[in-house]
Amino acid sequence: MVDVFEQVEEELRSDRYKRLARTWLPVAGGVLLLALIAALAWWGWQSWQTSQGDKASAAYDHGMEALESTNPVGADTAFTEAAAAGTGGYKALALMQRAGIAVTANKIPEAIALFDEAARASRDPIISDPAALKAAWLVMDTGDLADIEKRLEPLTAEGRPLRPFAREALALARLQHGKIAEARDIFVLLQRGLDVPDPIKQRAQVAISAIDAGTAANLAAIVRAQAAVPATPAPAPADPNLATQ
Repeated sequence: MVDVFEQVEEELRSDRYKRLARTWLPVAGGVLLLALIAALAWWGWQSWQTSQGDKASAAYDHGMEALESTNPVGADTAFTEAAAAGTGGYKALALMQRAGIAVTANKIPEAIALFDEAARASRDPIISDPAALKAAWLVMDTGDLADIEKRLEPLTAEGRPLRPFAREALALARLQHGKIAEARDIFVLLQRGLDVPDPIKQRAQVAISAIDAGTAANLAAIVRAQAAVPATPAPAPADPNLATQ
């Protein structure tokens, strides 16, 4: 009798395991399949990113070689290819180089658009802020004060890499739009700032003296011509991971 009970219990357990298998095996298989698909997709994305980074790097190098050979047309073509293939850092740097070529050709609206696009292309302010600042300098020739302030004020926040340069540009913009007192306040802060480069401090002192003497009418153009805004963007990232920033 005991054997019969054990046999019945074993059959019941077997039926229960079969029902569990029919219920959960498809689920487990689906989960494993999704995990495999996700892993393959990630590997494919990483491989594509690496390939695009290599293309962008090669095109950027060709652009720099063309610039050194005084071939702006060839350089612009190469930098256009680098911007199309690259993401983040490479794209921003290539767009900045194209903007510089446009400035040299006196295509200012095109240069502003390219600098703006470069500033949006990277999340790294070390790369994006120079592009945004250069666009603001170009807009200062023809733009209204509200647009200039909108461009510059984010760059003056604590911790931004070009904060002193952006604050100087903001002071000059307000000066040339007749906001003398507001401009002077910024120049005073720059002149006293501990983290302000010496050339900016010296220009701030000149500006303060001119404002106080009532001779600041042409000061904005003079100081802008001397402003030490970085002339070239940061070098292309050597680490492929930096190209996505």
